[in-house]
Amino acid sequence: MVNNLTISIPPSPGSPTSPPSLTTSSPVSPHRTNTLVITRLPPHFFEPIIQEALKSHFSTYGPLYAWAPIRGLARVILVYFSEEDAEMAKETNDGLIIGEMNNSPEYVLRVYRADPTPIESDETHEHNHYLRPPVNDKNFLISPPGSPPVGWEQIREDPPNSTPLAHDLMAALRRLEIQEEQERRGPGLEVLLEPEDGVGISVCVEDCDAVAVTDEKVNEEDWAYGDIAPSRMRWRPTPTAMPPAARAVSV
Repeated sequence: MVNNLTISIPPSPGSPTSPPSLTTSSPVSPHRTNTLVITRLPPHFFEPIIQEALKSHFSTYGPLYAWAPIRGLARVILVYFSEEDAEMAKETNDGLIIGEMNNSPEYVLRVYRADPTPIESDETHEHNHYLRPPVNDKNFLISPPGSPPVGWEQIREDPPNSTPLAHDLMAALRRLEIQEEQERRGPGLEVLLEPEDGVGISVCVEDCDAVAVTDEKVNEEDWAYGDIAPSRMRWRPTPTAMPPAARAVSV
């Protein structure tokens, strides 16, 4: 039970009976932190009544920000509000001998320094639970927009920049321009390079696979529903009268 718990202050670090220090910090300038770790705790140290006794003992050095027992790792992580309180608790309790209890042998308490833990105030802790608004440059991109900053005045925005064009759009426009030019020019000889003053080399291209298209127009009014389309039948046959039927002559 906790009532039978006896604690003795360990001797000075220079004593031969003192357990070896496993801390990596220098005794002259130790790494100051507000977080300590109690390691290699026996399983019965994680009983609620013993945990409460240990927490009360370490609370005598200063107010605790957090007390986190981890049974699976056989350790306890404790965080002080002040680095001075954590340093005093470390120097005093590292190597602390805990007497026999519940038929268990005495135990040497080992306390190590851990990485510092940032302490959040109530205002900061409450603020971190909410999504922060974007910066003022992008504040009006959310819907509904947030409140305008102090001194903000509405101005006329500049039109979109129409100078740059996407490469795919420029290529599509170029192909469309070439197609329109070919349809307008029609089949025939295309001059790519003309000689200067009629003297020199000229480069011409002729599409031999092109099919000549007549300039005759098709009258769409002559096309009736169900008939062949005018594009597939250039001319509609002219209807003619049927020949007269032979009559029988009676004698």
